[in-house]
Amino acid sequence: MHHEQHCGVPPENSPRRLCMPSMITKDASIPVATTIFRLSTRGYKRSLLTPFLPPVDARLSIPQLPSLTMVRIALSAAFVAAVIGLASSLSIDARAPVHASVKKISTVTDSKNIVAHDAARLNGYFKKNSKPLEARQTGSSSAINEIFSYIAEVVVGSQTFDLIVDTGSSNTWVGATTKFSAGSTGKSTGKSVEVEYGSGSFSGTEYTDTVSINGLTVTGQSIGVASRSEGFEGTDGIVGFGPEDLTEDTVSGVSEVPTFTQNLVSQGVIGENILGVSFAPLTGTEDEATNGVLTFGGVDDSLFSGELTYTTRVGDYWGVTVSDFAFGSTSLSTTGVQGIVDTGTTLIYIPSTAYTKFLSASGGKLDNESGLVKFTTEPTANLSFVVGGVTYTLTPAQYLIAQSQYENWGISGTSGFYATIQDGGSEAPNTILGQSFLEFFYAVFDTTNNRVGLAPSAA
Repeated sequence: MHHEQHCGVPPENSPRRLCMPSMITKDASIPVATTIFRLSTRGYKRSLLTPFLPPVDARLSIPQLPSLTMVRIALSAAFVAAVIGLASSLSIDARAPVHASVKKISTVTDSKNIVAHDAARLNGYFKKNSKPLEARQTGSSSAINEIFSYIAEVVVGSQTFDLIVDTGSSNTWVGATTKFSAGSTGKSTGKSVEVEYGSGSFSGTEYTDTVSINGLTVTGQSIGVASRSEGFEGTDGIVGFGPEDLTEDTVSGVSEVPTFTQNLVSQGVIGENILGVSFAPLTGTEDEATNGVLTFGGVDDSLFSGELTYTTRVGDYWGVTVSDFAFGSTSLSTTGVQGIVDTGTTLIYIPSTAYTKFLSASGGKLDNESGLVKFTTEPTANLSFVVGGVTYTLTPAQYLIAQSQYENWGISGTSGFYATIQDGGSEAPNTILGQSFLEFFYAVFDTTNNRVGLAPSAA
């Protein structure tokens, strides 16, 4: 068998002569032509699916016709299979990462209440302290709600809710302020749902509904509809981006419920269960700004500088091992501790031993009026953390609250300098890399590969 260029006899009255490669056998030549086309992600035309076969040469004998038919069928099947395969491949490739903007807001009137909120979340939620909520709080219920939050606009059914972006929990729920009204896609499962966050809580009924963030849509998403909530005034609830394990026993009669990002993957909306998070501090005197970006299904190289370094997730949350803390050239701790990367915590928490050394080395003191570490003289040394063998450094300008933001933090007067560093205690977990850390470092929460990635934010 060999290949050669073969020209078939053109149809009667045809102005064109058809030339195409053909397979020549010792019995006869059967010309076969196919349309040559360019694949585009914009779609396919129906005509591209069908091979073009010129009319059979009148000189072909009848016994040769079945052979032509078989060739036509074989080529048609091959083309259909090839296009289906390519379409499938292109469908996967088309699921590129998608971005959604998030807004930072403040409900703060007193910095002591930020400290109270974060301490209650650390001790009552992350450390699973069994004391009643009231015994853990250092302020009133309404005061505990005074926090900085990153808010995503989330469409549930036909309603839009402002939900806190929380990588420290995994349930998605609504109804804290704007009440939920089930539409045609919302259906009650009749099951109860309840989550305790240390700094607040909610309880209500589970529904399934269509949920969308910036056009990324899943159907049948489990959501909690609050009949009671505490500590979430000014927001509508939470969209949880933590590991699925954190939903365990939160819905009656169900072990766990899939998160929003898990459903994005299982329903083919994104290719991988990866969430990239970019935050930025408020500037000047602004008390809110759309200054955050969530990237679903991958990462955005433009939002960080240098290399992303990944470390295997540890513990129940988005946990990382922090192997060292240092203030300038002074080591604060060389004992590895479990830290949590958490978008729902405002401050940065470090172990008691490191905190005590930090105060001694920096000259800072706990200020009872603000609840924050205060300096009479501005520090000049950097504060660093080692995660996954990489050192992440905060400059004084980054771990100190900008003086233009004192009013938004509820800090009276303009004298002194205040840090976002807090005492995390000795009981693990005692290290929280909250918003005050994440506003300077891009973070990747990679469920697909069970790891956390960090890199300096883009300048």
